[in-house]
Amino acid sequence: MAPDAALRLSTVSVVEALAASLRDRVLDGRIAPGTTLAETEIAAEYAVSRPTARSAVTALVHEGLLHREANKAAYVPQLTRADVEDLFLVRTPLETAVVRLLVERGTVPPAAAGRAIADLGQLEDDAPHSAFVESDLRFHQSLVEAVGSPRLSRLYRGIQGEVHLSMVQTRHALGRERIIAEHTAVLDALRAGDADEAVRTMRAHLEGACHALRAVAGGSAR
Repeated sequence: MAPDAALRLSTVSVVEALAASLRDRVLDGRIAPGTTLAETEIAAEYAVSRPTARSAVTALVHEGLLHREANKAAYVPQLTRADVEDLFLVRTPLETAVVRLLVERGTVPPAAAGRAIADLGQLEDDAPHSAFVESDLRFHQSLVEAVGSPRLSRLYRGIQGEVHLSMVQTRHALGRERIIAEHTAVLDALRAGDADEAVRTMRAHLEGACHALRAVAGGSAR
């Protein structure tokens, strides 16, 4: 083994592992909206120090999956219609710009986008709702990542958690067959090198998603 091989190994810290566990529970809907996550309780449940619990909670606050007010415990927010509209105010121009840029650069659509569509189609009907959401959003994430911009990818990841949360909380998506058809239309336009059609199909897809989520989201935040 080369002397520097160990330097290429990555480790997951206790904070990262704890944040991942809490993230999964929030996105799976196992921690209900409005539930507080006290650092002392998390520390006791996971047998970690309170600073570790605080760091994990802070990470999820930065992702928008938890909200925290001054001198109060963090809690899982109930996303509202206004939150949904605000998410798509950012998401729609970003993702339509992404597909246009991919065509203009002549970028081959990522294989991951096709796999995400296939995975969505192969999920069992009784799969957890969060699994459908994950396959749906993985398609979009793969297109953003294909641009190759670290800052763009970081910006998109900054809202992806809240988009996932909004879909889990409403227990709603456009429906498997519709999502597959619309994702496929976007991918076909990218493969054909038709920027206008790629933008049109992506915009229509996102506007439909926004309308569907907004229709069933709550009216006011906690």
